[in-house]
Amino acid sequence: MNEEFSVDQMYMGMALREAERAAEAGEVPCGAIIVKDDRIIGKAHNQTETLKDPTAHAEILAITQAAAELENWRLTDAVMYVTKEPCPMCAGAIVLARLKKVVWAVDDPKRGGARSKFTILNDADLNHRPEIETGVLHEECKALLQGFFRQRRAEKKAARDSAE
Repeated sequence: MNEEFSVDQMYMGMALREAERAAEAGEVPCGAIIVKDDRIIGKAHNQTETLKDPTAHAEILAITQAAAELENWRLTDAVMYVTKEPCPMCAGAIVLARLKKVVWAVDDPKRGGARSKFTILNDADLNHRPEIETGVLHEECKALLQGFFRQRRAEKKAARDSAE
């Protein structure tokens, strides 16, 4: 294993811990870490339910923290690690923030805004296109997402069954 890959695994592991915090709070388990010059400048997990805010995705919250930390909305030379492919809103924010690179674990074929459903991060008409890397800690992040939604479906079924 090369050194760069192990660094990516380390930061994705931190994003995964953020995703676990989201799941514990009943949020869709997505976590994000932003790193610049080997320093974490933003970290967050989904908080849409907690904050009653549809924009409180892990990526948006981490970008806000990173911009505050740098006192600059331009996050050039920063790398985002996120457990799930960004949605269209988050992909747009990534472009606007000018992140150098985005690394994610699991593609989102139904709602992905980076490359699976929409290709915002590679749109030639936009002013910025970050580097992309995928699949880091894929199995671990996939298992967390699948487990969360399996449990959510079971809870909904149990609620329907008890109502009958």
